[in-house]
Amino acid sequence: MGIPDYQSLMLSVVKVLGDDQLMHSKKICERVAFVEKLSRSDLLQTVPSSRESLFSNRVSWSLSYLARAKLIERVRRGTYRITPDGKALLRDPPTRISVAYLKKYTRYSENLSETRTGCVVPGASVAEPSEGLDTPEEALENAVQLLGNVLEADLLERVRAAGSRFLEQVVVDLLIAMGYGGGERTMGQVTGGTGDGGIDGTIREDALGLDEVYLQTKLYGVGNTVGAGDLRNFAGAIDAAGTSKGVFVTTASFTKAAQDYVAMSPKRIVLIDGPRLAQLMVRYGVGVRTQTTYQIKRVDIDYFESDDS
Repeated sequence: MGIPDYQSLMLSVVKVLGDDQLMHSKKICERVAFVEKLSRSDLLQTVPSSRESLFSNRVSWSLSYLARAKLIERVRRGTYRITPDGKALLRDPPTRISVAYLKKYTRYSENLSETRTGCVVPGASVAEPSEGLDTPEEALENAVQLLGNVLEADLLERVRAAGSRFLEQVVVDLLIAMGYGGGERTMGQVTGGTGDGGIDGTIREDALGLDEVYLQTKLYGVGNTVGAGDLRNFAGAIDAAGTSKGVFVTTASFTKAAQDYVAMSPKRIVLIDGPRLAQLMVRYGVGVRTQTTYQIKRVDIDYFESDDS
């Protein structure tokens, strides 16, 4: 079924509080989960950037907005009850409560305009919460994901445009950044060129060079593939060099036959296609730099919603 968005949960939250009992947020979550017929797998989903339950996070946002509109109120830490306005709503309930619906309540709008001193500023310009389906946190996660996808696509395009020799250096730099060769730049080198024997670069995993990872790259455009024949040749080159480890990187993709060959080969060969290459470059800081860092803080739910009165 899937977890409803935080606005779709608001009506269920008000309903489970409708019997006028004081109820802790944990119990509210349990009852809303029952009303919404959520499965165990639904309840095990977490917020992408943390281990917090996605469902409880959405219920927390529902509680926050409903309390702001005074349809419910916090009686003490983590404990809520319905208000007269909430009871009036349940006598003629809407099909759905949303952020737009909450704007009809004067106290909700006033809360958005309150300064840190607690004074209401008439006509104050404030940032209102999104009326989309996502919580503010989820909207931020989605924006970050979108920016990441655009960045990865741009990186891959630039690598393709820079040429084969540049790709070879990128791969060496990436492996060093990932910790191969102890992270020492002197432990990796580009070897590609005439008579390279099918080896474009190497990473020495120890100071004496007793154990090496061999690299091969293929600069291809969109729609091209690396086949099993290329992997057989690479495995032969690794074997001739007297080692068993290799990384094959392409800016395109690998055929299923190529992947099957590697899976059955006695050699330890890792395949990295174009999208994966871009992801790793971003993750390990190769060809990118941090432009802006935002520190996002939120209420410590455990602090405010403990069972202590």
